Amino acid sequence: MGTRKSQLARIQTDSVAEKLKELYPDLQLEIVAMSTIGDKILDTALSKIGEKSLFTKELENALERNEVDLVVHSLKDLPTSLPPGFTIGAVLQRENPHDAVVLHPKNAGLSLDSLPEKSVIGTSSLRRAAQLKKRFPQLVFENIRGNLNTRLKKLDEKEDFAAIILAAAGLKRMGWESRIGQVLGPEDCMYAVGQGALAIEVRARDRDILEMVSVLHDPDTVLRCIAERAFLKQLEGGCSVPVAVHTEVKNSVLYLTGAVYSLDGTDCLKDTMQTNIDLHDLVHDGAGERAHVGVTAHSLPLLALDAAEKLGTDLANLLLSKGAQDILTTARQLNDAR
Repeated sequence: MGTRKSQLARIQTDSVAEKLKELYPDLQLEIVAMSTIGDKILDTALSKIGEKSLFTKELENALERNEVDLVVHSLKDLPTSLPPGFTIGAVLQRENPHDAVVLHPKNAGLSLDSLPEKSVIGTSSLRRAAQLKKRFPQLVFENIRGNLNTRLKKLDEKEDFAAIILAAAGLKRMGWESRIGQVLGPEDCMYAVGQGALAIEVRARDRDILEMVSVLHDPDTVLRCIAERAFLKQLEGGCSVPVAVHTEVKNSVLYLTGAVYSLDGTDCLKDTMQTNIDLHDLVHDGAGERAHVGVTAHSLPLLALDAAEKLGTDLANLLLSKGAQDILTTARQLNDAR
């Protein structure tokens, strides 16, 4: 099993290894940790490095060379188009996908609304900054890089930041839930595509490994994330543009809200669409022979997978018809010029 070296990546990979061991007690597992480009370049904003697979390339190279057989990723790190020959064989049940505010100890008990004016908030994400600048114009948002441990250390040991914004899922997995001062709901900040979900990437030709990991698929999470990934793919968004989503499944209906933002959050296009997904539908012969935005899910009905992917594409097309391309192009140009 391949993984990044960070503590969070190791915790996530260990949790997947445990699940596989429970299901297959005779399985021998070895975990190989490695550094990626995103782990090595820490003085530059992610959106400026201009590399789509910042946290995945080295791991995929090892997969290609047969040095590892499966790789555990945070799904939000995986580009919507995977290299040829690779597929996502499992998307595990999603942790809370929302963003969280972690306050400097001296600001304990406050929220983004109650922090003093001009307080500096750290975030490495254009998506978070764009939404929060619009929602909290009295605050200042500045870039902060590094893994979770590094960012918390920068927050606690210096006076540079009043608070930082991190994914609630990562904080929970690290056992740092007590540091969460505020969870941001969709009205404040919608989340990144795939945020909170873990994915297992494998070689598409390895049928036995694909079969082995596929039991870890969580149906609702798979369909939500396929819709989100299809939305992002159709917009051609990545790290360098502010794109955000919110999804839920209720009574066999999948709801997708998607939005694109200018860098300062003043321009925004946002809409919601829905589709019926019947998980009790008969599984179509050869259902999993085709990947849906990189995800292979043999065990789910083809009609549901197709509907989820179409939902994402349709919502992206709706926003594009309203002028999303102009917002994204300007955001990309401004970000490149910084």
